[in-house]
Amino acid sequence: MTLRYQIIALAIVPLMIAILAITTFITWQSANLAKNNIDTFEQNMLKAKEAEILNLTNLALSAIDTTYRDAGPGDQAAKDKVAAILTSLDYGKDGYFFVYDYDGNNIVHPRQSFRHGRNWLGLTDPDGDKVIAELIATAKSGGGLHRYKWQKPSTGRIADKLSFVVGLDKWNWVVGTGVYLDDVFAQTAAANASMRTNIKNTFVIVALVAVPAVLVVFTTCMLLTFHERRIADGRLKQLTQRVIDTQEEERSRLARELHDGISQNLVGVRYAMDLAGRQVRNHVDDAALTIERGVEALNGAIKEIRRLSHDLRPRVLDDLGLTAALKALCNNFAERTGIETEIESSGFTDSLQPAASTALYRVAQEAFNNVERHSGATHLAVRLWSDGGRARMTISDNGTGFDSSKDSSSSKTGLGLRNMQERMAHFRGLLLLDSLPTGTTLTAMLPKSANMPAREQVVAA
Repeated sequence: MTLRYQIIALAIVPLMIAILAITTFITWQSANLAKNNIDTFEQNMLKAKEAEILNLTNLALSAIDTTYRDAGPGDQAAKDKVAAILTSLDYGKDGYFFVYDYDGNNIVHPRQSFRHGRNWLGLTDPDGDKVIAELIATAKSGGGLHRYKWQKPSTGRIADKLSFVVGLDKWNWVVGTGVYLDDVFAQTAAANASMRTNIKNTFVIVALVAVPAVLVVFTTCMLLTFHERRIADGRLKQLTQRVIDTQEEERSRLARELHDGISQNLVGVRYAMDLAGRQVRNHVDDAALTIERGVEALNGAIKEIRRLSHDLRPRVLDDLGLTAALKALCNNFAERTGIETEIESSGFTDSLQPAASTALYRVAQEAFNNVERHSGATHLAVRLWSDGGRARMTISDNGTGFDSSKDSSSSKTGLGLRNMQERMAHFRGLLLLDSLPTGTTLTAMLPKSANMPAREQVVAA
């Protein structure tokens, strides 16, 4: 995965995860809250129904209390009167009282007259509940509630019913009434449907907020990525051009050095050898002197070749390390330019990686070239030391100084200050420059990560 897509993924994926987590939590919390509210609502409705049928039963018992209390166990007239009273206590389309004896025979059932006088002790509902037997058992135990399934008179369909029964023990009767619960369940179902609608609306609202947010983040990331990519491409083109310019300048310098130095010396050697040859053939006594001059010119060419080779890649850096290479660079610089040069390397532990040593050497080499070409200095000081295992190098001169901002932005200064900074930045180091009219100080700092691993340091030692 490219860096661009990594950035996009790091920006969008956490946002999507956060949105999904928040949405899931809100939905779960809303669903639980709604379910608890619906359960509470259903329980309250059932309690209200229980209180309703209990009140109706008490009213019915009050209506027959006088007749039942004054009658004897076998008073048929009183039984008929009580049955008539209970039959007349009709409320609503599905509200009525029913009476069974303890043997399961129906005595009163205003909505289903076909049950009158027949035994229903073995009657079971769709759930397998023995309805009449259970009602009789509940009445015998002192009365109470019983829930079962029964045909609803107004619709003719089987529905859940909650009944309250009491026993008239003197006559062995069960008197009860009940309410159908389908309206309670219908209201609960409506509440559940409303809850699902609310959750759906919540999802829609979250989607309406989240999708544009993700699109905005995605678009912003893409724009930033494209912008950064254009900047990086521009910098890469500039760097490539600087490398090309540097290569061309280095080639031009080598061409000048070869033409103005080595080539001229070799031409002088050739002329000297030609002259010496003619002198030998003519038996001239000055032939030996001419040959010596040719040898001196040849030695000059050899020195020039060594100098160019040293500038390209000093062998002493690979063989003896950074300290020795910088000392050789200082000696050659002082010999060539006449500028007083000194180096102090006490306290320096040479544990750098070869590439880091080369970077410091190239920084010093470029700094020396700048001093020679531009500063007009008469004194140059180099200090090399270690600070907590971190390599440090300071190069100071007493020249006229320069504007460092112009140097770093110029594309015509060879490696220049910017290239020296890039050499340090490659190892996560720093290059600091303090340039005044009285002199310039350049400080190069490398981190511990530029050092060789401890195992390799032991082997090198």
